[in-house]
Amino acid sequence: MSEINKILIVDDDEDILMAAKMFLKKHVKNITIEQNPQKIPFLLNQDKYDVILLDMNFNDDTTSGKEGFHWLSEIISRVPNAVVIMITAFGDVEMAVRALKEGATDFVLKPWQNEKLLATISAAARLSASYQEVSALTQTNKQLVNTLHNQPFVEMLGNSEGIKKVYHLIEKVAKTDANVLILGENGTGKELVARAIHRHSLRTDKAFVGVDMGAVSETLFDSELFGHKKGAFTDAKDDRIGWFEVAKGGTLFLDEIGNLPLTHQAKLLAVLQNREIKPLGASKTVSIDIRLLCATNMNLAEMVNKGDFRQDLLYRMNTVEIFLPPLRERKSDIPVLAENFLQKYARKYKKNIEKIHPETIQKLQNYNFPGNIRELQHAIERAVIMSEENQLLPDDFFFLINQKHQQKTTSNQIDNVFSNISTTILSPENPQNSALNLDDLERETIEKAIEKHTGNISKAAKELGLTRASLYRRLEKYGL
Repeated sequence: MSEINKILIVDDDEDILMAAKMFLKKHVKNITIEQNPQKIPFLLNQDKYDVILLDMNFNDDTTSGKEGFHWLSEIISRVPNAVVIMITAFGDVEMAVRALKEGATDFVLKPWQNEKLLATISAAARLSASYQEVSALTQTNKQLVNTLHNQPFVEMLGNSEGIKKVYHLIEKVAKTDANVLILGENGTGKELVARAIHRHSLRTDKAFVGVDMGAVSETLFDSELFGHKKGAFTDAKDDRIGWFEVAKGGTLFLDEIGNLPLTHQAKLLAVLQNREIKPLGASKTVSIDIRLLCATNMNLAEMVNKGDFRQDLLYRMNTVEIFLPPLRERKSDIPVLAENFLQKYARKYKKNIEKIHPETIQKLQNYNFPGNIRELQHAIERAVIMSEENQLLPDDFFFLINQKHQQKTTSNQIDNVFSNISTTILSPENPQNSALNLDDLERETIEKAIEKHTGNISKAAKELGLTRASLYRRLEKYGL
């Protein structure tokens, strides 16, 4: 057993106190013994104890245990996480069980066996250490939260009118429990907005759980979000709680919500309406208490009109909408964002790069950044890695021009695909195909793109200018 730091033993029998002290002194650094329970408040104010051994009955009342319960209550009220072991006679076991219900950790019987006493105290000391660790982590978390509150939108930088509107909306909705839908292109910082809302909410000391719905496979949707019981399906070797339960009391952020298939949209809607989930293989439902935040880069209103997204689910999700403008509409924020990324990556890669040349800033502001802030971040990181100077120069970002050229080339490649298909399908050599409509052309184009990229959906979707979800819908539409 590892050595315990401090123990307090309170018993009106001097022989009991001395016997315990003599036996435990090899295992405990500091042992305080006390016959008078009236001194307990003073002792608790003076010091902190890993374990407290407390007699059940004292001289004033030797049978009912009333005094023991009183002092147990007094200890718990002063030190909520106190680890108290009750000392009791054999005939008082029923009262000892009651003491456990009222906050005691364990009990030992008089006369005790030394090995049993040592094992009980050892287990109690480990529990006490766990309580202290949790307390320290909780205190650290509170300090971090307070620090973040003094920096309202940490990691969200900029003073453009567009981003100021976002700050204003965050401040208005954060203290409520309203569901929020965050809209914006990829790379605009939707998750940062979600975290800022959580950080300023009444749930700030609870969990923030982010789930990328685009990365959750259809077959694992129920297990991932709602959990499962052991044996619920072939690979369910253990119980697993889902993301809804992990976020209990806190915030659940569902990113890329537009990728959710209609069947799963119905399940999510039912959960939001009933505020309960049922893990796979479970016989009972579990109540949930979460604040829901969702984000997407898709036009959900348009998807509703096309029948690809449930209107009733959209109403549930978007009590408040926050739109994040793309970086090309807030170019005045580029200098402060770029400077922030420079400092970050100069530290990370131990580079002595102190600033960004004004002409470089101008070059960055002249670029449209289709990948938004994420693209700017990666551009700065790459420039920091490659630079040999003490400042970032325009030539360090030569690849931004190449990206423009690459986009133009990709567009030309797509045009060529359509041109080739049109030539093949509508050529005089294929008169039977001259009446083909746009659906036929689209199907052929998709088949060509998938064949070109040997079945890689992501690459095919990128070349066609579609999202993966859009391409999957078309594959289903055409039975491909």
